[in-house]
Amino acid sequence: MRLLVTGGAGFIGSHYVRTLLAGGYPGYDDATVTVFDKLTYAGNLANLAPVADNPRYTFVQGDILDGDLLDEVLPGHDAVLNFAAETHVDRSIHGAADFATTNAVGVQVLLDACLRAGIPRVVQVSTDEVYGSIDTGSFRETDPLLPNSPYSAAKAGGDLLARAYFVTHKVNVSITRCTNNYGPYQYPEKVIPLFVTNLLDGASVPLYGDGMNVRDWLHVDDHCRGIQLVLERGRAGEVYNIGGGVELTNRDLTERLLAACGRGEDLIDYVEDRKGHDRRYSLDDTKIRDELGYAPAVSFDDGLAATVAWYRNNEKWWRPLKVTQ
Repeated sequence: MRLLVTGGAGFIGSHYVRTLLAGGYPGYDDATVTVFDKLTYAGNLANLAPVADNPRYTFVQGDILDGDLLDEVLPGHDAVLNFAAETHVDRSIHGAADFATTNAVGVQVLLDACLRAGIPRVVQVSTDEVYGSIDTGSFRETDPLLPNSPYSAAKAGGDLLARAYFVTHKVNVSITRCTNNYGPYQYPEKVIPLFVTNLLDGASVPLYGDGMNVRDWLHVDDHCRGIQLVLERGRAGEVYNIGGGVELTNRDLTERLLAACGRGEDLIDYVEDRKGHDRRYSLDDTKIRDELGYAPAVSFDDGLAATVAWYRNNEKWWRPLKVTQ
């Protein structure tokens, strides 16, 4: 089995690659992995250092908008997992162009290249944010897409293109949509690593608005296991929600991080709310549980404690990234 992982030097993609090459997915012990990554600010070869000498690993620096390079690299692979994306909502508010090109046009270019290369299987990795905000209940895969940020709108465009390539060209593609991820190696612009690294330095943490926005939290290892299940047994043309089952307000999350870092509430800095800030995300992931046997295995308390400990013990990884923010 030969896999090509786009965006494989990023937070989630690199976790998938490290887990695969460590034998974490039964039946894929002999799989080879080509990581295809542009190495933007969030793509970091240090994320792949643990597997850099693995003979089953190859790295290619490239952009999914580069169809010619994809034509060189793709032939011979059995599956493509597309983690490549611009992902930070705040950055999309201040400049949407890179989000539209990578998250929507990039998916189109990649799918065209997969068509030309005859790739048997594709997984498009997406987000719960494409559904928009929900006051009560949880989004199902059949609910309409109502994105509210340039980031989520661009991701929704990529999802719709994936569906169109399934219907029009019979590409064997499935789409996954996950809730908020956390874990080691996450770039410190996202809330958990940003807050943890600030608190470790004794600095304040910026909490948007009233802090009552709700997110469902999913450890990156559980997310990647869900993606693997979809790769192996997901149905072509189908969407699979992947949830963590732990809904917290941002204020609750902040209090847990303060406690984990041994800091007080005086370090909370309430700041002006983000434009178009979605109030609540929530996914119904019954489909992937019933069809593929998915269930999150990492408890939030254990996962958060391990994540805080990782940042505490890996300052050499995150300190240079904080300087460049």
